[in-house]
Parts: sequence; C-alpha cells; structure tokens
Amino acid sequence: MLGEESDLLTASAWLHDIGYSPELVDTGFHPLDGARYLRDVHQADDKLCRLVAHHSCAIYEATERGLIDALNGEFDRERPELVEALTYCDMTTGPDGSPFDVADRLTEIHLRYGPDHLVSRSITNATPCITSSVRAVLAALSDVRAGGVV
Repeated sequence: MLGEESDLLTASAWLHDIGYSPELVDTGFHPLDGARYLRDVHQADDKLCRLVAHHSCAIYEATERGLIDALNGEFDRERPELVEALTYCDMTTGPDGSPFDVADRLTEIHLRYGPDHLVSRSITNATPCITSSVRAVLAALSDVRAGGVV
C-alpha cells in the first residue's frame, strides 16, 4: 500500500512512543520529546522525525499543552497517507501489542488516564481525527485487497 515507504512506516510504528522514556522527557509531550531525540541525538531521517512528532493527531494534545507552535515550528507534517497509517497502527494496538478496535483503544486510553487528565481531554478532542485516519486506512486496505491501486 505504501510501497517504498513501508520501511519508514515500520520504523515509525516501533519508535513513535520513544518520548515516553524517562531519560528523554523534556516537555512531557512524548511526540515532541521523541522526535527531538531522534533528530538531535541520532540525526534520524526527517520523515521519521515528522511522523513521530505528529502521530495520532498529536496537534490536539500539543494545543492543550501550549506546545503547538513548537510542534509545528520544528516539525512539518508528513504526507497524510503516512500519518494516517501510523495513527492506524497506534490506535489499533494496545500498550502490550495486542490488537484493539479503535473504539476500545480510545476507551483504554481514557481509563488509563482518568476523565480529568490532559491526555483524556486531548483524546476526546482528537477522536474525530483518529477515527477518520483509521477509516481511511481500512478503506485503502480494502481497495488493495480488492485488487485496486492505492
């Protein structure tokens, strides 16, 4: 479906939550902390850094945290198909790697953080973006399975 960018998607799926590592926390916003680490310490591919920075509709949490200017100023958004594919990977997989339906995954996030947490508020605001991304990937996968070109 992504052709030559499949390896990029795989790498970003493995690395998108690296900013949760206690050694990397700077802002407390894991997409930005992780992308900065990959860029500044490992000189990682720019596309990879942009995907990590913007995964799973991160703009909503960045806005909630007052970090939207830093996020958008340092990392341009990658093309929508790649961002949607990474969001699909993140939002259909649980913290332990088990498969999840997107609605169940969103519920899991809310339960983990509690109703008043900044992450829960951000996920609530991001839900239309997240579900749209998952639907777009499912539609593209359906087209590929049906023999179409995506």
